[in-house]
Amino acid sequence: MIISFSGVPGAGKSTIAKMLAQKLGWPRYYMGNLRRQKAKERGMTLEEYNKLGETDPSTDLEVDRYQEKLGKEKDDFIIEGRTSWYFIPHSLKIYLDVDLNKGSERIYWQLKDKNNKNKGEKLKTLEQAKETTIKRIESDNKRYNKYFGIDVYNKNNYNIVIDTTDLDTDQVFKKIWEKIDLK
Repeated sequence: MIISFSGVPGAGKSTIAKMLAQKLGWPRYYMGNLRRQKAKERGMTLEEYNKLGETDPSTDLEVDRYQEKLGKEKDDFIIEGRTSWYFIPHSLKIYLDVDLNKGSERIYWQLKDKNNKNKGEKLKTLEQAKETTIKRIESDNKRYNKYFGIDVYNKNNYNIVIDTTDLDTDQVFKKIWEKIDLK
């Protein structure tokens, strides 16, 4: 079985995907990290790299081909990425949602002191986190619609949808664990 995670920024995808991979003893593939590495190789922030991707499909295609290959060659793993459900259509597709304000707050507190956004400036305010989140969603929508004709934020694309706004990590994990059929 392959389990793919997608959803909005700040919904808890990485945290829950890590927990599930650990519980199952499966490898976890994180596409966001690959995109960050590619941005860094070009001397760009992720936001700049995403913006470039709005006119240059190569920024997405390499990661997307990698996902597609994983889905054809491997089994029993967790993959986290906005387009993973699309490039691995036989995966169990999980979407985590969260209210924009709550998701931005989570991102702010997680990245406040350690993230270099905007060329070395630290993420300083909750409003800055919200603005960055909105830009990211807009860029994702633009790129994925343009190149693949898909809406990664359309909940109808997924098998399991969970709103994490009012749930803690353990509650989200429990809901997912109860819905996964590992038989």
